[in-house]
Parts: sequence; structure tokens; C-alpha cells
Amino acid sequence: MSEAEIIGLAGLAGLVLCIAIGVHIYIAAALIGIVGLIALLGWEAGAGLAGTIPHSKSVTYSLSVLPMFILIGYLALHAGLTAKLFDAARKWLGFLPGGLAVASVFSTAGFAAVSGASTATAAVFSRVAIPEMLSSGYSQRMATGVVAAGGTLASLIPPSAILVIYAIIVEQSVGKILVAGFIPGLVSAAIYAGVVMIWARMSPTDAPPPAPTGGWGVRLRALPGIAPIFAVMVIIFSAIYQGWATPTEAGALGAFVMLVVAVMNRTPVARFSDAMMETARLTAMIFALIWGVLIFVRFLGFSGLSDLITGAIVGLPFPPIVIMICILLAYVVLGMFMDAIGMLLLTLPIVYPAVIALGYDPIWFGIIVVKMAELCLITPPIGLNCFVVAGVRRDIPLATIFRGVLPFVVADVVTVALFLAFPAIITWLPNQMWD
Repeated sequence: MSEAEIIGLAGLAGLVLCIAIGVHIYIAAALIGIVGLIALLGWEAGAGLAGTIPHSKSVTYSLSVLPMFILIGYLALHAGLTAKLFDAARKWLGFLPGGLAVASVFSTAGFAAVSGASTATAAVFSRVAIPEMLSSGYSQRMATGVVAAGGTLASLIPPSAILVIYAIIVEQSVGKILVAGFIPGLVSAAIYAGVVMIWARMSPTDAPPPAPTGGWGVRLRALPGIAPIFAVMVIIFSAIYQGWATPTEAGALGAFVMLVVAVMNRTPVARFSDAMMETARLTAMIFALIWGVLIFVRFLGFSGLSDLITGAIVGLPFPPIVIMICILLAYVVLGMFMDAIGMLLLTLPIVYPAVIALGYDPIWFGIIVVKMAELCLITPPIGLNCFVVAGVRRDIPLATIFRGVLPFVVADVVTVALFLAFPAIITWLPNQMWD
């Protein structure tokens, strides 16, 4: 092992140590990256290179899609569309076993189609759906588990911020990766709904009998209130799929439509200000993560450690599918201690070259790895979505929420196995796009 590779390995160990003692990922990654670059290249070259990364990466056109997608979600929230979405889902799906919980799954999926942020989706429906379910006789375990798990759907269903970040890091088409997430997102939502109905049948104490939801007239009258959400979803998907707009342009058009809806709904000016500030805060946080991790990635590149690890993985005497399963299991372990975006940013520069060398499709792998990030949002001890729900519902123990998401963890494992066995579920739709 060369001196540069030893420095790279020391930097990797230092990063793990910093994260273990509680240093924020973006600070730890940037600090270790700067020190490593200086050790490899000298003060002037190393510090100079590290200093250019934030600017050079911020001016990337692809990154401009992030604030647009985030703004759509916050405008929808402050325009009051989330309550209308849940009400419509309840009227259409409430007749099913565990009907309100099923409605929660599909309303979180609908909000995911305009949000792109898992934690925001979980926080919103903790306020909207959980009180309704509890007052209707659902157990705390089911009510909170459904919302925490349903929030993860925002990671896959476009517009998804984490899919955009994946595409930028591995230099793949943002449009194709967003389109690729559509069918897997719907499949995940359907499997979650199936879990709820089976759960309601097997444990009647957790879910009351289905309640009458009214006739078709009641259902149809609920649709106009959620039409803006479907309009934005269709605009973004069709614009990217048909190629008549870039993802950034599609996001801007979607944000404009949602802004018009908010004005028509007479949203107070203070709510517009809140939407802008929340968008700015979340965007700044994501950009800081990207800057810090990319400095560290540049350090790994100069050390040669990435090539060393790629060669070691590819050289293993096992079939590619076995190696892939081991990689996914490693993500499960990492997800117990790291947030989804930070985990992907740190691991992709090392894992992605090996995955491609094994012959896997980069778009397919993007959906698989983001699905694993979804799983990590509801697994202890970090389980960020569970903590978000607990933060909103302080009257419900965190342990109850983690017990509530266990059936959905099993569902996610089944879903990933399905995607491994039938990769066309992911690759078919993006392969139909114009290049």
C-alpha cells in the first residue's frame, strides 16, 4: 500500500471517528478532506483546491433543481393542500380494512409527488393524519408507524431531492433518475397499503372496522381540492419524460403553479415568507452537505483509495449478485448511525465505481440505493422519520413508533428483493425516454 493510500485510509478512519463522537457530517468531511489534501499536495495546492470546490459545485446547473422542488412542497403545505389530500384519500379508500391508515399511505405518496423531502412529509402528516386515526380508534403503534413509513415515499417518487443528489454525485441524467423512481415509488406505496390491510385483518385491536365513506358524489366532490397536486405531478413528470423541459425548468413551472394556487386560496403573506425561509434553510443544509462531502471525495480521489477499494470489491470470488447483497447489507448497518443524504454522499464515491465495474445499470442502482436510504429512515437507533414523528407527537413514546414501523421494514426488504429479481420494474420507464 502506497503512502497516499495510507493517508486516505487514515482520513477515512478519522471521518468515522468524527461522526461517532457527534461531529456534523459536513463539518467532519470538509475538515478531514482539507487536512488530507494539504497532506497529499502541500499547503498552497491542497488548500487552494479545497477552496474552489464550494463555488465550482454551486454553479452546477443541475443543482438549481433542488430549491425548486423543495419550494413546491412548502408552498403546498402552507396553501393547505395536505389536509385536503388526506380528506380525499379517506373518502376514496376508507372502506378498505385499515382504511384510514391506507388513506394515510396514499396521501403521503401524493404529497411526496410535490414535496421531495421525507422528513417534511412525515412531519406534516403527523399533524394531519395521526389525530384522525387515533380519534377513530387506531392504535398508537399503527397510526405512527404508517406515517413514519409513508414519509419515506418522498425519497423515490419524483420530485425527490435525494435522487437529484445521487444523479449529481455519480454524473448521471437527473431526468432519467427522477423518471425511474416513479414506478418503484408506486410499487412501494402499494406494498405498504397491503401491509396495512393484512395488519388490520390480523390484529383488529390495532384498527377499527372500516367506516362508511359516503357515495360516489362525496368522493367526486373531494377531487377539485387536490387537483393542483395532480396538476403539478403531471407537469413535472411529463415535462421531464417528454423532454420539453429540463428538471429545473419543470420544477420552476411546478413551483409557479403551486404559487398561483396558494394565492387563489388566499394564503396569508406570512405563510409565503415561511415557505421561502424554510426552503432557504433546507437548501442551505443540503448544499453544505454537498460541499463538505465533495471536498472529502476529492481527497479520496487523490489518495487513490477509491481505486484500491473498487479493485478489492470487484476481485472478490463471488457472483455479482452476492456482492450486491453484501453492499446493501452494509447500507443497512450504516443507516443505523447516519442520515440518508450523508450516507449516500460519503459512500457513493467508493461503492459506485465498483457497482458499475460489476456490470450493474447506474440508474437501477440509484433507485436501489435510495430505497435502502428509505429503509434507514425508519430503522433504529437513528430512524430519522421516527424521531420526526416523536417530535411532533410528544405524547407517544419513541419505542411505540419504532414498533409501529417494523412491518414496513419487512415490506421494504421484500420490495428491494423484488427490484433485485426484476430490474425492469426500475429500468423500463427511463429506457423509453428520448436521449
